Amino acid sequence: MSRDPITQAMAALHASQRGFDQSQAVPFTDFLQLLRAHPERLIRNVHQVFHDMVTTYVGQGFDEYPEDPESINFIGYDFRRLFVENTDQPFFADRIFANRFMNMIDAFRGGAQQNKIFMFEGPPGCGKSIFLNNLLRRFEDYAASEAGQRYEVVWRLDRQVLGEHFDADGQPVLDRLAALLENASESGGLRDVADAHRFAPRQTFVEVPCPSHDNPILMVPKDQRPAFFDLLFENDEFKWNLSYNKEYDWVFRDTPCTICSSLYQALLHKLGDPDRVFSMIHARPYQMDRRLGEGISVFNPGDRTARTTVVSNPLLQRRISALLQDSNQVRYLFSRYARTNNGIYALMDLKGHNKDRLFELHNIISDGVHKVDEIEERVNSLFLGVMNPEDNKNVHGFQSLTDRIEFISISYVLDSATEVEIYKNIFGNHIEDNFLPRVLENFARVIISSRLNEKSPALLEWIGDPRKYRLYCDENLHLLKMTIYTGLIPAWLDEDDRRNFTAKRRRKIIAEAETEGHVGFSGRDAIDIFHDLYSAHARDDQFITMDTLCGYFVKARPDLAKQLPAGFLDSLRRMYNYQILQEVKESLYYYNEDQIARDLMNYMFALNYETGTTAVCGFTGEKLEITGAFLSAIEDRLLGTGARETRRQEFRDATQREYTSRTLTQEIMVEGRDIRETQLFADLHKRYVFHLKEKVLEPFLKNANFRRALKDYGTEDFRTYDKRIRGDVTFLITNLSDRFGYTEMGAREMCIYVVDNDIAAEFHA
Repeated sequence: MSRDPITQAMAALHASQRGFDQSQAVPFTDFLQLLRAHPERLIRNVHQVFHDMVTTYVGQGFDEYPEDPESINFIGYDFRRLFVENTDQPFFADRIFANRFMNMIDAFRGGAQQNKIFMFEGPPGCGKSIFLNNLLRRFEDYAASEAGQRYEVVWRLDRQVLGEHFDADGQPVLDRLAALLENASESGGLRDVADAHRFAPRQTFVEVPCPSHDNPILMVPKDQRPAFFDLLFENDEFKWNLSYNKEYDWVFRDTPCTICSSLYQALLHKLGDPDRVFSMIHARPYQMDRRLGEGISVFNPGDRTARTTVVSNPLLQRRISALLQDSNQVRYLFSRYARTNNGIYALMDLKGHNKDRLFELHNIISDGVHKVDEIEERVNSLFLGVMNPEDNKNVHGFQSLTDRIEFISISYVLDSATEVEIYKNIFGNHIEDNFLPRVLENFARVIISSRLNEKSPALLEWIGDPRKYRLYCDENLHLLKMTIYTGLIPAWLDEDDRRNFTAKRRRKIIAEAETEGHVGFSGRDAIDIFHDLYSAHARDDQFITMDTLCGYFVKARPDLAKQLPAGFLDSLRRMYNYQILQEVKESLYYYNEDQIARDLMNYMFALNYETGTTAVCGFTGEKLEITGAFLSAIEDRLLGTGARETRRQEFRDATQREYTSRTLTQEIMVEGRDIRETQLFADLHKRYVFHLKEKVLEPFLKNANFRRALKDYGTEDFRTYDKRIRGDVTFLITNLSDRFGYTEMGAREMCIYVVDNDIAAEFHA
């Protein structure tokens, strides 16, 4: 007979909660066993735990150009686990902010942390509050996991060891009242006070939690810690790091809170034996709970400040005083800041009462010390906050305070890929199916263009005259900047500009993002605009194209177009035309890899001989007559037919130097690589293929049957075309689908657009 559903449900709940309670305290010696087994995990302050939490969720990131010698480590990070997955409201970090944030996090792990508040500043609608809420939720989750676990001190004062001998009359009133209420609840009615005392079970110890959540290792006297750790740990890598790395300075520098310090001294004075004192020190997992303000406290501008700044526990104070028989030795007093010691104290917007809280934090941020009555309380918390730019006036004029604030900018999204992720999250991943490839991202670029500065001094210094890229970019170079902000280097840059894209220039360009993303369409505006476009034009039987996109801003919503840079939409369409033209060329091109490889190997070999000589290539075995015409024929496919003679000679000299200094002497002779596996071969191959593709469309553009066959693809009429045209069209459509994500209908529509608008002629040099 099966159990009833309630019994089954309760049994399942009971099984799921087994081992869930992590609050069990362990003696100090047991904690040391755990410490020896997991020293890196258990010896961490809040900054280090925060660093480990972020890197656990984010990972190492990736670099699209790992071999680039001019790299500035502008890394692509995946923040989905940190800010998106399992959240009520996801936050999408673009590449600019991701790198700012990770640079801040990198500083948390190593070196002594200077107390400061990290203030995330950004305009309304950029997602600051969502960012901070998600970040704190992840920190709370991580702190509750085994990987994020830390321990805190809890004292268990042994009544018998300390010689407590009270009779019923001598028992403190509050103790008797507690016993009375306990027994009353058990029996259903009140008992005599004396009976309550006589029959109530009494704990053998008085538990005194450390309100400041001190790490148990701080209980070891400061001057004895080096020798203590030397004996505790083996001579391994961790012990070396503990002794010499800056990240562990706090272990030897910090002192326990005044309550723990005074308890230790009082017990040592009373018992005279450190072993007996340490037997009363226990360790339990540091459990954080934002709702209770334990370990994490978040204050909104409307939250009033507490009337009482000093927190005490009269009952516990009375018990401690009775045990120690000296009420002045240990004062169980602390401030509300103690509850977030080794945790996070956060201000949500610098308005209202939070202005007062920030100024109240001044001494703590400066000195790490807070006065509680006449007692000095040390606070080592991670201070975070978010604010709007206009709230800067609340801190300006107080230099000593602003020096302690590190501002991290959160702007509107400046990365088109991230902007698209926001739309897909809100409206569903299926929205991509209603756009031709690249068009949805181009919508994002339109939105982002309103957020950028009109001119970019760094780009103009680098590029010089933007008109040379008129076919691929706008005159303000916004499209170039957006691509760089996404972590990519455009393929259409010429060789000189690519070579001059130095680390110094890259840093200048990325630095300009600090002043961008604070005006223009906000995140909320962008969502409303996208909804308007999508609801008006998304249909099952047709795609949203570049014509649709441009028409929406120019004709349907000219009020929005006024907020865009002049000429941006025309430039965006030209860039789109260039991109889809490359896709068509890539999809039509038939590679003859053997012929390409022979040409490149013969060319590299021939550059080592004087023109007018004859030699047998050591790579292909072919007899070569090395003449200017022979070299120029291959260079037409490497540099283009319009290359000047001086440019050809420069290219020959540079290629020959690379061949002799690296390819032959290092990669082939030392590393044993085949010539086809060398970097020079790969670079030349890329050039060769690029210039071959430039001519691939010419025979098709002159053939009227080709366009008609594209239009009839997928219908019965397609069978009427000759075999060669059917093969070419099928090859093109299949490659566009496989390589670039087009549907058959989308690929056909895009190809007709390319042919009808003679896009190839638009970009013909």
